[in-house]
Amino acid sequence: MALQKDIYAVIMAGGKGERFWPLSTAKHPKQVLTLFGDKPMLAMALDYLHGLIPPERVIVITSADLVDATCKAAPHIPRENVIGEPFGRDTAAVCALASALVKAKNPNGIFCVLTADHIIENVKLFQETLRESIQIARDNAVLLTIGIKPTFPSTGFGYIEADKPFESKSKAVKFKRVERFVEKPDVKTAGRYVRSNKFFWNAGMFVWSVKTLQAALQLHVPQLLAMAERILPSVGTSGFDRLLKKEYEKLDKISVDYALMEKADNIVMAQGVFGWDDVGSWGALQNHFKTDSSRNVKIGACESIDAEDNIVVSKGRLTALIGVKDLVVVQAENATLVCTKERAQDVKKMVQQLAKSGRHGDVL
Repeated sequence: MALQKDIYAVIMAGGKGERFWPLSTAKHPKQVLTLFGDKPMLAMALDYLHGLIPPERVIVITSADLVDATCKAAPHIPRENVIGEPFGRDTAAVCALASALVKAKNPNGIFCVLTADHIIENVKLFQETLRESIQIARDNAVLLTIGIKPTFPSTGFGYIEADKPFESKSKAVKFKRVERFVEKPDVKTAGRYVRSNKFFWNAGMFVWSVKTLQAALQLHVPQLLAMAERILPSVGTSGFDRLLKKEYEKLDKISVDYALMEKADNIVMAQGVFGWDDVGSWGALQNHFKTDSSRNVKIGACESIDAEDNIVVSKGRLTALIGVKDLVVVQAENATLVCTKERAQDVKKMVQQLAKSGRHGDVL
C-alpha cells in the first residue's frame, strides 16, 4: 500500500525519564540522551519511520522547555512540527492536541501515535504492522492499538485482553477485537495472562483517523474535544502557544487509557510480533548490551574483581567494583546512583524525594 498524503505520525516526547536519573534530567531527559547506539532515542524513533512517513508529516509533541533540545535531537523534523506543551497533562491531552494539529494539516488525516523512548527490533515488520493498521483505520471507524505478545509474566506493563479476530485482508498482521484493558498485574496474575494466550502487553501505540478519534473524544471526554476545537484555528499562528497554555490550565491529568480506551467499544488491536522494549528503567540495559564473562554490563570505564550481574554506566570517569552483585551504578556529572537491579524502578521515587527536599535542584 502506497501511503497517501493523509498519513501522519505523532511522536510523544515530553516525558522526564525519571527512572534514568541521574543521566536523565528535566532539562536533558531520556529521549534526547544517547543511551543506545550512537543516536538519541528520539532520533531512533524517527528512524523506525524512515521510508514509511516522511519527516514533514511527523509531529513531535514535547514539553515547552524541551523544544530546543528536541529540535537538536531531531534536526530533520521541521521546526514548526515540534510542539511544546506548557504543562504535562498526560497522554489523553496529547492525543486530543494531536488530533487538532493533524486536522489543521488535513481534516481527513490518519495518524499513528508513538513514543520517543521505545526500542524496536525488526523494523521492517514494525512498518508492515503500521501499514496494515493504517489501512484498517482508513476503512473502519475504529480506535486501533498495538499489543505485544508477552514473552514473560511482566508486572511492569498493562495488558490488553483480545481473543476474537477482527476480519481484515492482511496476511502479515493479525487483528483482534479488544475486550478490555487491565492495569499492571501481580506476578501470579501476569503468569495466568501469559498462559491464556489472550493477553498482550499494552505498548502505548495507537492508529486512528482524526474523525474517529474526535468522535470518541466527543462521546467519552468532551472537554478534550472542546479544547482541540478551540485551538484548531490558531495552529501555525503566533497566538498558538498562548492559547494552548490557557486551554491546558483547565485540564486534568489523565491517560488516554483511562479517558478513552477503557470506555470505548470500537477498539481493535494489531498483534505486534516485532521486537519491542519500552526501556523503562536502568535494568533494561541488560537486554541491549553485551556482557562480560561475569554477566556485567559495562558502559564507559569500569574495572571489576569478583563482581557479577551488575550494570555500570560510567562515561568520563572510572568505576571500580569489588565483590558486589546485582547492582546498578550510574555516574553522572553531579550525582552517582547506586541501587540493586531489583529496585531500579524506585529511582523515580528518589527523584521525587530529591525534588521535595529542595536541596538538590542542580542534579534534577
